Amino acid sequence: MLRPRLALLIGTVALLAGCTNSATLAPSNSQTAQTAMTTAASLDYKDYETILRSYVNDAGLVDYLALQANAQPLEDFVAKLGAVSPSSYDAWSEPDKIAFLINAYNAITLESIIKQRPLKGSIKDIFGVWNFNKHQVAGKSLTLDNIEHDILRKDFQEPRIHAALVCAAISCPLLRQEPYRGERLNEQLEDQVNQWLSSDHGLKIDRTQNKVAISALFKWFGEDWQAKYNSSDKFTGSDKERAALNFISRYVSSEDRDYLAAGNYQVEYLDYDWSLNRQ
Repeated sequence: MLRPRLALLIGTVALLAGCTNSATLAPSNSQTAQTAMTTAASLDYKDYETILRSYVNDAGLVDYLALQANAQPLEDFVAKLGAVSPSSYDAWSEPDKIAFLINAYNAITLESIIKQRPLKGSIKDIFGVWNFNKHQVAGKSLTLDNIEHDILRKDFQEPRIHAALVCAAISCPLLRQEPYRGERLNEQLEDQVNQWLSSDHGLKIDRTQNKVAISALFKWFGEDWQAKYNSSDKFTGSDKERAALNFISRYVSSEDRDYLAAGNYQVEYLDYDWSLNRQ
């Protein structure tokens, strides 16, 4: 999810990754034969839900060893994501597309982790996991970075995705025990944001020191909140920080909301723990 991983990529790999036009899910004009239309409603997430409920606990931690020992259902689900045709995806509603892409990102991340034998201590130890290794998603060959940065962040004005995309790290937002679904997307994203900001990895307000510490995700992707939550007369810090704090203020108590809006504090970013989010 984060930009520090770009430092892992050598120039040659970056060039190879940039030489494709795969970071799009729009149907190709040259595509004369399409597979049968898959509606968003007919895309079955039941098997993926079974996986999540079986291997993810209430704290959002994953039993990777058990999942690794029974990997076939997850592999089958990831293959199902690739079998969706681009034209089917294009016909879906925006919530259905976002839900599909979040599920794809999180499922592929799980699969990427369990392919390592032995398991790595951090996803950052897997070479090319974000911007070189490619996967079939809706008939296109995409990296995890393509899904997140070239499609989700580019095509949709929905910063709450950052509370739902899980990069297998302790400081990531929690992995849900259920798939995202278009018809429930707003409810699920709202719940994710509330859980994230109420955790030690989302927000810490220290009135005794006049400090407010927020997730490093707001530092790395703060511009995603600016279009909708830009604020010049309240809060404090840079434009990105003010927008992030404006967004955050909608999910805290009225007392905390007033404190944040007053802006009499220093903004800091929480340390990011890249340890694997394993049980």
